[in-house]
Amino acid sequence: MNVTAEQIANVLDGEVIGDPSVQVFKLAKIEEGSVGAITFLSNPKYNNYIYSTEASIVIVNKTFEPLHEVKATMVLVDDAYKAFTKILEYANQIKLMKSGIEQPSVISEGAVYGTDLYLGSFSYIGKNTVIGNNVKIYPNSFVGDNVEIGDNTVLFAGARIYSETIIGKNCVIHSGTIIGSDGFGFAPNPDGTYDKIPQIGNVIIEDDVEIGSCTTVDRATLGSTIIRKGVKLDNQIQIAHNVEIGEHTVIASQTGIAGSTKIGRNCIIGGQVGIVGHITIGDNVRIQAQAGVGRSVKDGDMIQGSPAMPYNDFSKSYVYFKKLPAIVKELDDLKKGINDKI
Repeated sequence: MNVTAEQIANVLDGEVIGDPSVQVFKLAKIEEGSVGAITFLSNPKYNNYIYSTEASIVIVNKTFEPLHEVKATMVLVDDAYKAFTKILEYANQIKLMKSGIEQPSVISEGAVYGTDLYLGSFSYIGKNTVIGNNVKIYPNSFVGDNVEIGDNTVLFAGARIYSETIIGKNCVIHSGTIIGSDGFGFAPNPDGTYDKIPQIGNVIIEDDVEIGSCTTVDRATLGSTIIRKGVKLDNQIQIAHNVEIGEHTVIASQTGIAGSTKIGRNCIIGGQVGIVGHITIGDNVRIQAQAGVGRSVKDGDMIQGSPAMPYNDFSKSYVYFKKLPAIVKELDDLKKGINDKI
């Protein structure tokens, strides 16, 4: 990325103060800026760094009034934080602008793909798979038979997409993630052994979903495990067979969701949450980290603890949890005093 201050100002609808021809090719924090870097200043706590930074361009709010000379070229915008986010998005798009089919790689019989495919080396595309336009599949990835992948989706290195999976447009699947592995289905026998129940369903991932590294989404026993539009999943999450996650729900790392549970829209679920199977979590639910959810939850509830309870109840109870040793001692002293009088 080699761009001038003038080009950046045009993209951000900003105003250049300084040299409009100065070029940048990298991004940096303002306190770590060096020649050729672009950075930003939005938090007044970092104001002093604008006078010492070596960055070539600093994006700042139009309301900023320097107290001393600023040697970096400034681009004045309405909101420096949002403007720099836009630059980050632009830089990331450039970084992901790959195309072509590297060798060795395999595209099986009957597979079709659209324009601007990038297929990294040592990747495999299964039979009758359909891949849209501008899809990026990084090295060492596996895509099974009869898979569908929508336009502009990215599979980072080492992703594993099992057969019959359907992935929508504008999705991101990070490295080490497995989509469509068998659900945990076994039938116990009288002798203590288990028979495997065939898992013949699939996984459906709708548009604009992002799934972090080393997350697993199991295929359904029958029907589909469904991740709805706009869902964001962190790293190292377990989604069991026949789970459904509603639109725009976000889930933090190390959460596990057991089979056939339905989670609503716009939920926020913290890290290390455990959710049992065959329950329903409503819309707009907030589940605090490390909660253990063993029953269905109504729309809009906020819960915490294990077993989980309403957030306000947990907060009040926690005050007493911390005082339990003192309360027990006080009870023991009272009991001893009563016994001494008998």
